[in-house]
Amino acid sequence: ALRKVLDIAEQAAPSTATVLLMGESGTGKELFARAIHRLSPRSEESFLAVNCGALPDTVIEAELFGADKGAYTGAHTTRNGRFSRAHKGTLFLDEVGELASHVQVKLLRVLQSGEYDRVGGSETLYTDCRVIAATNLDVEAAVRSGDFREDLFYRLNVIPITLPPLRRRRDDVPLLADYFLRLYSEKNQKSVVEISSEALERLVDYGWPGNVRELENTMERVVVLAKHNVLGLTDLPESIVEAVTASDMLSIPLGTPLEEIERRLIRETLRFTEGDKKRAAQLLGIATRTIYRKLN
Repeated sequence: ALRKVLDIAEQAAPSTATVLLMGESGTGKELFARAIHRLSPRSEESFLAVNCGALPDTVIEAELFGADKGAYTGAHTTRNGRFSRAHKGTLFLDEVGELASHVQVKLLRVLQSGEYDRVGGSETLYTDCRVIAATNLDVEAAVRSGDFREDLFYRLNVIPITLPPLRRRRDDVPLLADYFLRLYSEKNQKSVVEISSEALERLVDYGWPGNVRELENTMERVVVLAKHNVLGLTDLPESIVEAVTASDMLSIPLGTPLEEIERRLIRETLRFTEGDKKRAAQLLGIATRTIYRKLN
């Protein structure tokens, strides 16, 4: 799953096309954005990131486009925004789905023509920067509801890349866990060198709703608190140890027909997601329409 999106990112990197990174929180969207920048002809220029959801509507516009002196209370000098500072480089707009409608209009203009003006300014400015946007929202649903401009969505969605959640790449869990083990052992002058097979099995079985970010935070915590050089099951947080229980397992006798196995698996997954068919489809790695077809 990861190699597919890596291939797309590598192909997109040399171009000037806008990339829209989609996926759950913690899947590494900013990491991908930085990788695309490093592989692009702009790699020697600036890479700037701004979290559109972390700033109030009154601040984000000035942050992106800049503000003229006196544009608002406290604007004592003319201030350049991120589009100005990212000229010739790459601007990463994280959580772009959170932008207010009036900022969406200005963003559409700069994507179409490279032109923009500062808050409170009348001078038209120009920028040549590569835009990579990211969101964990269903942007198409936001377009249908009127919360996100359709024309802006198509401008951003030139090359869409959906990053897979960690539960769809469980083979990567041992690799990532080992990487973070070594990273935080070195940072904290610890001698933790290995994860026991029992603990590793539990890490692989866990669903990781917070994805790679949650795994990283978990590994940092267990390394810091570890008393031995091999991490065991007792070193893991209780939430992970207790997450995989008998009630979460589906037992199917050998010799059960495949059709019956599929029926039970879909039924139990829907029970786990409390009837959320889209979520169930994601967990099973199939299209939502397939869930409906199987139910019918």
